[in-house]
Amino acid sequence: MSYTAIHKGCTLKGVETMRAIGYARVSSREQIDGTSLESQETMIRQYAALKGMELVDVLVDAGVSGGKPLASRPEGARLAEMVGSGEVQAVIICKLDRGFRSASDCLNNVEAWEKDSVSLHILNLGGQSIDTSTPTGKFFITIMAGAAELERNMINERCNEGRKARKAEGKRIGELPYGYDLADDGKLVENETEQRALTIIRDMKNAGSSLRTIANHLNEHGYTPKKSPVWTHGHVQSVLRRAA
Repeated sequence: MSYTAIHKGCTLKGVETMRAIGYARVSSREQIDGTSLESQETMIRQYAALKGMELVDVLVDAGVSGGKPLASRPEGARLAEMVGSGEVQAVIICKLDRGFRSASDCLNNVEAWEKDSVSLHILNLGGQSIDTSTPTGKFFITIMAGAAELERNMINERCNEGRKARKAEGKRIGELPYGYDLADDGKLVENETEQRALTIIRDMKNAGSSLRTIANHLNEHGYTPKKSPVWTHGHVQSVLRRAA
Protein backbone atom coordinates (compact mmCIF):
# COMPACT_ATOMS: atom_id res chain seq x y z
CA MET A 1 0.00 0.00 0.00
CA SER A 2 1.39 3.41 -0.89
CA TYR A 3 1.82 6.18 1.63
CA THR A 4 -0.71 8.32 -0.24
CA ALA A 5 -3.40 5.81 0.66
CA ILE A 6 -2.48 5.76 4.35
CA HIS A 7 -1.85 9.36 5.34
CA LYS A 8 -4.35 12.13 4.92
CA GLY A 9 -2.85 14.56 7.40
CA CYS A 10 -3.94 18.14 7.62
CA THR A 11 -2.88 21.21 9.55
CA LEU A 12 -5.39 22.11 12.23
CA LYS A 13 -6.09 25.71 13.18
CA GLY A 14 -4.10 26.67 16.26
CA VAL A 15 -1.69 23.74 15.91
CA GLU A 16 1.92 24.60 15.08
CA THR A 17 3.04 23.23 11.73
CA MET A 18 5.79 20.62 11.93
CA ARG A 19 8.97 21.66 10.13
CA ALA A 20 10.54 18.88 8.09
CA ILE A 21 13.70 18.32 6.06
CA GLY A 22 13.77 15.90 3.13
CA TYR A 23 16.81 13.88 2.08
CA ALA A 24 17.53 12.10 -1.22
CA ARG A 25 20.58 10.15 -2.40
CA VAL A 26 21.82 8.13 -5.34
CA SER A 27 25.17 6.45 -5.90
CA SER A 28 27.21 6.94 -9.07
CA ARG A 29 26.13 3.55 -10.43
CA GLU A 30 22.47 4.32 -9.82
CA GLN A 31 22.86 7.65 -11.64
CA ILE A 32 24.26 5.82 -14.65
CA ASP A 33 21.40 3.34 -14.51
CA GLY A 34 18.86 6.18 -14.42
CA THR A 35 17.68 6.24 -10.80
CA SER A 36 15.86 9.56 -10.46
CA LEU A 37 16.59 12.11 -7.79
CA GLU A 38 13.63 14.09 -9.13
CA SER A 39 11.34 11.18 -8.33
CA GLN A 40 12.58 11.03 -4.73
CA GLU A 41 12.16 14.77 -4.28
CA THR A 42 8.64 14.69 -5.76
CA MET A 43 7.57 11.91 -3.37
CA ILE A 44 9.02 13.77 -0.39
CA ARG A 45 7.23 17.01 -1.30
CA GLN A 46 3.93 15.20 -1.86
CA TYR A 47 4.20 13.44 1.49
CA ALA A 48 5.00 16.66 3.36
CA ALA A 49 2.01 18.35 1.76
CA LEU A 50 -0.33 15.47 2.64
CA LYS A 51 0.88 15.51 6.26
CA GLY A 52 0.56 19.26 6.54
CA MET A 53 4.27 19.72 7.19
CA GLU A 54 6.35 22.76 6.35
CA LEU A 55 9.10 21.34 4.15
CA VAL A 56 12.18 23.48 4.79
CA ASP A 57 14.26 21.91 2.01
CA VAL A 58 15.17 18.66 0.25
CA LEU A 59 18.87 17.93 0.65
CA VAL A 60 20.47 15.88 -2.12
CA ASP A 61 23.64 13.78 -2.11
CA ALA A 62 24.30 12.78 -5.72
CA GLY A 63 26.95 10.18 -6.47
CA VAL A 64 27.51 9.35 -2.81
CA SER A 65 27.87 5.77 -1.62
CA GLY A 66 25.28 4.44 0.81
CA GLY A 67 28.15 2.78 2.66
CA LYS A 68 29.07 6.12 4.22
CA PRO A 69 27.40 7.10 7.50
CA LEU A 70 24.77 9.78 7.00
CA ALA A 71 26.69 12.45 8.92
CA SER A 72 29.84 11.89 6.82
CA ARG A 73 28.07 12.74 3.55
CA PRO A 74 28.10 16.40 2.39
CA GLU A 75 24.36 17.02 2.63
CA GLY A 76 23.91 14.35 5.28
CA ALA A 77 26.19 16.39 7.55
CA ARG A 78 24.05 19.45 6.90
CA LEU A 79 20.94 17.44 7.79
CA ALA A 80 22.54 16.35 11.06
CA GLU A 81 23.31 19.98 11.89
CA MET A 82 19.72 21.03 11.22
CA VAL A 83 18.40 18.24 13.43
CA GLY A 84 20.86 19.05 16.21
CA SER A 85 20.07 22.77 16.14
CA GLY A 86 16.34 22.17 16.46
CA GLU A 87 15.54 23.68 13.06
CA VAL A 88 13.34 20.72 12.10
CA GLN A 89 11.11 18.20 13.87
CA ALA A 90 10.99 15.57 11.11
CA VAL A 91 13.27 13.92 8.54
CA ILE A 92 11.74 12.45 5.38
CA ILE A 93 13.42 9.88 3.12
CA CYS A 94 11.99 7.61 0.43
CA LYS A 95 13.64 4.33 1.43
CA LEU A 96 15.82 3.04 4.25
CA ASP A 97 18.95 2.68 2.09
CA ARG A 98 18.67 6.26 0.83
CA GLY A 99 19.50 7.55 4.30
CA PHE A 100 21.43 4.85 6.12
CA ARG A 101 24.18 2.34 5.47
CA SER A 102 22.61 -0.36 7.64
CA ALA A 103 19.70 -1.17 9.90
CA SER A 104 21.79 -0.50 13.00
CA ASP A 105 22.88 2.85 11.58
CA CYS A 106 19.22 3.74 11.04
CA LEU A 107 18.17 2.72 14.55
CA ASN A 108 21.08 4.61 16.15
CA ASN A 109 20.04 7.79 14.36
CA VAL A 110 16.36 7.27 15.20
CA GLU A 111 17.18 6.90 18.90
CA ALA A 112 19.41 9.98 18.89
CA TRP A 113 16.82 12.06 17.04
CA GLU A 114 14.07 10.89 19.37
CA LYS A 115 15.85 12.65 22.25
CA ASP A 116 15.51 15.91 20.29
CA SER A 117 11.85 15.14 19.49
CA VAL A 118 12.68 14.58 15.81
CA SER A 119 10.84 11.80 13.99
CA LEU A 120 11.90 9.85 10.92
CA HIS A 121 9.45 9.30 8.08
CA ILE A 122 10.25 6.59 5.52
CA LEU A 123 7.88 6.59 2.57
CA ASN A 124 8.44 3.00 1.54
CA LEU A 125 9.64 0.39 4.01
CA GLY A 126 8.35 -3.00 2.96
CA GLY A 127 5.50 -1.32 1.10
CA GLN A 128 4.45 0.75 4.12
CA SER A 129 5.12 4.33 5.15
CA ILE A 130 6.70 4.60 8.59
CA ASP A 131 6.54 7.43 11.12
CA THR A 132 8.74 6.86 14.18
CA SER A 133 6.82 9.38 16.27
CA THR A 134 4.21 6.66 16.82
CA PRO A 135 4.74 3.46 18.86
CA THR A 136 3.62 1.35 15.90
CA GLY A 137 6.01 3.11 13.57
CA LYS A 138 8.94 2.73 15.96
CA PHE A 139 8.21 -0.98 16.41
CA PHE A 140 7.74 -1.60 12.70
CA ILE A 141 10.96 0.15 11.69
CA THR A 142 12.91 -1.88 14.27
CA ILE A 143 11.55 -5.14 12.86
CA MET A 144 11.87 -4.18 9.18
CA ALA A 145 15.33 -2.66 9.57
CA GLY A 146 16.54 -5.79 11.33
CA ALA A 147 15.08 -7.98 8.59
CA ALA A 148 16.76 -5.85 5.91
CA GLU A 149 20.15 -6.17 7.62
CA LEU A 150 19.69 -9.94 8.00
CA GLU A 151 18.95 -10.23 4.29
CA ARG A 152 22.05 -8.21 3.36
CA ASN A 153 24.22 -10.36 5.63
CA MET A 154 22.84 -13.53 4.09
CA ILE A 155 23.53 -12.20 0.58
CA ASN A 156 27.10 -11.33 1.58
CA GLU A 157 27.56 -14.80 3.05
CA ARG A 158 26.32 -16.44 -0.16
CA CYS A 159 28.66 -14.24 -2.22
CA ASN A 160 31.62 -15.18 -0.02
CA GLU A 161 30.80 -18.88 -0.36
CA GLY A 162 30.56 -18.44 -4.13
CA ARG A 163 33.97 -16.79 -4.25
CA LYS A 164 35.50 -19.60 -2.20
CA ALA A 165 33.99 -22.19 -4.53
CA ARG A 166 35.28 -20.40 -7.65
CA LYS A 167 38.74 -20.07 -6.10
CA ALA A 168 38.82 -23.80 -5.25
CA GLU A 169 37.90 -24.59 -8.87
CA GLY A 170 40.64 -22.32 -10.17
CA LYS A 171 38.15 -19.87 -11.64
CA ARG A 172 38.43 -16.10 -11.82
CA ILE A 173 37.49 -14.01 -8.79
CA GLY A 174 36.91 -10.31 -9.39
CA GLU A 175 38.67 -8.39 -12.15
CA LEU A 176 40.59 -10.38 -14.77
CA PRO A 177 44.30 -10.03 -13.88
CA TYR A 178 46.82 -8.81 -16.44
CA GLY A 179 48.66 -11.71 -18.05
CA TYR A 180 45.63 -14.00 -18.22
CA ASP A 181 42.54 -14.67 -20.31
CA LEU A 182 39.32 -16.36 -19.31
CA ALA A 183 38.74 -19.83 -20.78
CA ASP A 184 35.31 -21.17 -21.73
CA ASP A 185 35.19 -23.20 -18.51
CA GLY A 186 35.73 -20.05 -16.42
CA LYS A 187 39.34 -20.84 -15.54
CA LEU A 188 42.31 -18.54 -16.07
CA VAL A 189 44.76 -19.30 -18.88
CA GLU A 190 47.99 -17.45 -19.58
CA ASN A 191 48.07 -14.81 -22.33
CA GLU A 192 51.50 -15.16 -23.97
CA THR A 193 51.81 -11.51 -25.06
CA GLU A 194 50.77 -10.16 -21.67
CA GLN A 195 53.06 -12.62 -19.90
CA ARG A 196 55.99 -11.24 -21.93
CA ALA A 197 54.95 -7.72 -20.87
CA LEU A 198 54.86 -8.88 -17.23
CA THR A 199 58.40 -10.21 -17.54
CA ILE A 200 59.56 -6.88 -18.98
CA ILE A 201 57.86 -4.97 -16.17
CA ARG A 202 59.46 -7.11 -13.46
CA ASP A 203 62.93 -7.07 -15.05
CA MET A 204 62.94 -3.30 -15.58
CA LYS A 205 61.63 -2.64 -12.09
CA ASN A 206 64.33 -4.88 -10.56
CA ALA A 207 66.90 -2.99 -12.63
CA GLY A 208 65.78 0.27 -11.05
CA SER A 209 63.71 1.76 -13.88
CA SER A 210 60.96 4.21 -12.93
CA LEU A 211 57.30 3.37 -13.48
CA ARG A 212 57.07 6.04 -16.19
CA THR A 213 60.12 4.66 -18.00
CA ILE A 214 58.60 1.17 -17.95
CA ALA A 215 55.29 2.49 -19.28
CA ASN A 216 57.02 4.33 -22.13
CA HIS A 217 59.01 1.20 -23.02
CA LEU A 218 55.87 -0.94 -23.16
CA ASN A 219 54.10 1.60 -25.36
CA GLU A 220 57.07 1.86 -27.71
CA HIS A 221 57.12 -1.93 -28.17
CA GLY A 222 53.41 -2.31 -28.88
CA TYR A 223 52.18 -3.74 -25.58
CA THR A 224 48.83 -2.56 -24.22
CA PRO A 225 47.21 -2.85 -20.79
CA LYS A 226 43.70 -4.18 -20.27
CA LYS A 227 40.88 -1.67 -20.85
CA SER A 228 43.22 1.10 -22.00
CA PRO A 229 45.00 1.95 -25.28
CA VAL A 230 48.31 2.95 -23.64
CA TRP A 231 50.36 2.27 -20.53
CA THR A 232 50.76 4.88 -17.80
CA HIS A 233 52.83 4.74 -14.63
CA GLY A 234 49.55 4.04 -12.77
CA HIS A 235 48.87 0.95 -14.89
CA VAL A 236 52.38 -0.35 -14.24
CA GLN A 237 52.04 0.26 -10.50
CA SER A 238 48.69 -1.57 -10.44
CA VAL A 239 50.16 -4.60 -12.22
CA LEU A 240 53.13 -4.74 -9.87
CA ARG A 241 50.91 -4.54 -6.79
CA ARG A 242 48.70 -7.35 -8.02
CA ALA A 243 51.68 -9.51 -8.90
CA ALA A 244 53.30 -8.95 -5.50
